[in-house]
Amino acid sequence: MRFVGFEFEKMYLYNMREFKDKLTKEGKLIEIEREVSSKYEVAYVCAEFERKGNKMPFFFHSVDGTHKVIMNLLGGREILAELLGTSSSNLAPFLAEIPEGGEGSKVKIVEDSPTKEVVKEPDLSELPILTHFRGDGGAYITGGVVVAELDGVRNASIHRLMVLDGKRLAARLVPPRHLYKMHREAIERGEELKVGIAIGVDPLVLLAASTRVPPGKEFDYASALKKLSLEKKTVELFKLGNGVAIPHAEFALEGFMGEARAKEGPFLDITGTYDKIREEPVITLTKMYHRKDPIYHAILPSGGEHKLLMGMPYEPLIFRAVERVARVKNVFLTEGGCCYLHAVVQIKKEGEGEAKNAIIAAFAAHPSLKLVVVVDTDIDIFSSNEVEYAIATRVRWNEDVVFIPGAKGSSLDPSAENGLTTKLGIDATKELGEEKRYERVVTTE
Repeated sequence: MRFVGFEFEKMYLYNMREFKDKLTKEGKLIEIEREVSSKYEVAYVCAEFERKGNKMPFFFHSVDGTHKVIMNLLGGREILAELLGTSSSNLAPFLAEIPEGGEGSKVKIVEDSPTKEVVKEPDLSELPILTHFRGDGGAYITGGVVVAELDGVRNASIHRLMVLDGKRLAARLVPPRHLYKMHREAIERGEELKVGIAIGVDPLVLLAASTRVPPGKEFDYASALKKLSLEKKTVELFKLGNGVAIPHAEFALEGFMGEARAKEGPFLDITGTYDKIREEPVITLTKMYHRKDPIYHAILPSGGEHKLLMGMPYEPLIFRAVERVARVKNVFLTEGGCCYLHAVVQIKKEGEGEAKNAIIAAFAAHPSLKLVVVVDTDIDIFSSNEVEYAIATRVRWNEDVVFIPGAKGSSLDPSAENGLTTKLGIDATKELGEEKRYERVVTTE
């Protein structure tokens, strides 16, 4: 095992493999060369490193003897910020400036792809699909971008996919999101929904597929990200045998979703607790593609990459929503809140009541939130001590709290009952005109 230091220089890359090769060349990768098992061991190694505070990418040279696996590709805000050419503390304001629909950015459909170097009948047993924890319902594909097309609209999103056998997967579809609606519409018409699954894609495509954008605009948004990043290239898609266009990838799976359903779960989700078992749609595979000597990308459930991709894309959405009611400066989904359930919103307060409006706007932008704290510009929102200080010294509990009982929350929150929770907003800003009373004394020599 080689453990090396990690400092990014400016990056120019086009796909996951080039990203990985650059990391290797510059010594910015944790490489595990000994043989490890796809059942529990890969996940254990990653989880142990993360528990010790590591946010670096991992590359396993020998999973089950022959496979190469990469994990934690976007395991920290610093990696993503470097790809975009900004700072980790500026991600929300930076991404809020990019049009949600990727206006002015288009994708390019190409005839061929390195993904097609090997084309064969599907057999999921040939992939190093990980079983992460002993309570899991089975082996799961966690880093696959699922692409579907219906009525000329193309959707790309990430879903957990549980292996049922060599040719079938159970896909967790969350209502009322776009792929769920597309599948329901196809079934109501008596049709099957054709899909493609891309595993091991460009990191910015991965981010775009994790972001809530207008229907069918994920790849346009990815192109907008790439134009504003250090790379400045257009996203390319190629067509599978069933006609679905997907991005270049290390692996691709072609298939369809019909009426068949199967039990999916348990699965360890972003909160570090198990989500329940449900009846979910089955994806039946018809073809499998991969590069020669492919690299399989997996996302550790409840790990840094899972939290970054699932939570961080909501920060610019909250930023835009709060911008309509207050002078917002920054937004952060906290690690203690699983990077999903708790938000800190920083505003430049210009009138009393703005903080409460900001709280309401944040809840509307991200309905899974259960706590929002609004602070002034002198508070470091990335420091839990600073945020707690603001709460301790600037909150009058009888005046500065927004309490919303019986609200729909996240299905991943184990404290929710029948999908309902109580939401709490805290105005931890200073009272205007009374700044002297809140002044913090800075010690000097």
